[in-house]
Amino acid sequence: MLQAPQRSALSGPALVRLLARLGEADVAESRQSLADRLSQWLGWTDAIALSSALDGKPPAVAGGARAFGRAEEEECTRVRRSLVNAIASDSVLAGSRRRGSSSLSGRMPAPRVAVDTQADYAVFRQRYLALQQSMETAIGTLRGRLRALLATQAPALARLAVVDAVMERALGERERTLLGAVPGLLGGHFERLKEGEARRVAEAEAAPEVEADAGARAAQPESALAHVNASTAATRLAKSTDASNAAAPLASDAWLDAFRKDMQSVLLAELDVRFQPVEGLLAALRAC
Repeated sequence: MLQAPQRSALSGPALVRLLARLGEADVAESRQSLADRLSQWLGWTDAIALSSALDGKPPAVAGGARAFGRAEEEECTRVRRSLVNAIASDSVLAGSRRRGSSSLSGRMPAPRVAVDTQADYAVFRQRYLALQQSMETAIGTLRGRLRALLATQAPALARLAVVDAVMERALGERERTLLGAVPGLLGGHFERLKEGEARRVAEAEAAPEVEADAGARAAQPESALAHVNASTAATRLAKSTDASNAAAPLASDAWLDAFRKDMQSVLLAELDVRFQPVEGLLAALRAC
């Protein structure tokens, strides 16, 4: 028996693996080293600035040294928790789970509607972009504060602060371009789920008609077959007329809840990627 070929498992950040799975893409591992890839992303002016930061004389330690302590750790934790909570509690991503809790409190749940009018991805795209902007702003501010603290500790740490500033400036546009493509990839996943639900509803609506037609043919003699066909056709016409005046009763929003969960997972994975420079600066401060 033939088996479908297995996709090769990707390594790397959870964001890359998650997007490959949701996009149903067979992504090959890059054979380039990290240094080779960075050399393609850095312009010549960025390369000169990075070389000067790495090989030049260590910058002078800024005055007013302040020891790294609990306050900085707590601020980093607070920023990350705030961003996680913003993703977890977003009203667009809450979906039917929030509607279900509202029904328990006495409110009527939102009625289910037909698949073709149930959701518009533009709403989700707008929310994703807004949450991305929140992450970029909050993490950028935090990263700058940690660099400023590094610059007051020791020459080696002050050099690290300069290197991090150069890397943020050099790779910032590339990062925005790559992460800016994520909403488009999620849009494809949204449409595949939506089309799958539409097929499911169509098959569920067609199944009773097929069974009734088959049963009628088996129960009636051949002389009455024309009458059965006419009756079946009339029944189908009545059903199609009713369907045009009301939403499909078999439509479910389970696919939409699945998409919301996937979108939250992607946002959290992106948060992990964006927070990596902060984790690196924190590790340097803890070691001093």
